[in-house]
Amino acid sequence: MVTTALTRCVARLLLAPVLVVALAVLVKGYVDVGDGFAAGIIAALGVLLQYLAFGRAAVERALPLRHAPRLAVGGLLIAIATAVVPVVAGGSLLEHSPGAGVDVIKVGSVELITAVVFDVGVFALVLGVAVTVLHLLTSEAVEGAWE
Repeated sequence: MVTTALTRCVARLLLAPVLVVALAVLVKGYVDVGDGFAAGIIAALGVLLQYLAFGRAAVERALPLRHAPRLAVGGLLIAIATAVVPVVAGGSLLEHSPGAGVDVIKVGSVELITAVVFDVGVFALVLGVAVTVLHLLTSEAVEGAWE
């Protein structure tokens, strides 16, 4: 009983820092090594911790997980559009703009290039798919284990 209370307390306290770390990994990819895939996995692990600590019903009441499939589809469409739009414009597949040697608009240390949009799409795709799979794997039969 004490272990359950401690696990729930730690899980509740860790959700926000896990999401901040995921955001940092997403942003860091443009300054150093990092990417949208790893950030999506980190955020999904934070959601998984909530499922393990609180159970399916409590997590679904607390987090807007019903939108996860739409998030996955939106991320896929963003990633595909970022990859294909340069081909339509006469460039090559996954060609990012602005090109090398061109001044780039920056927000802090993040350069606003099309690679940012692609990584955000990959992040949304990975997070949406992972959360949807978690939702589908948890069933009402297993829910009694958390009560």
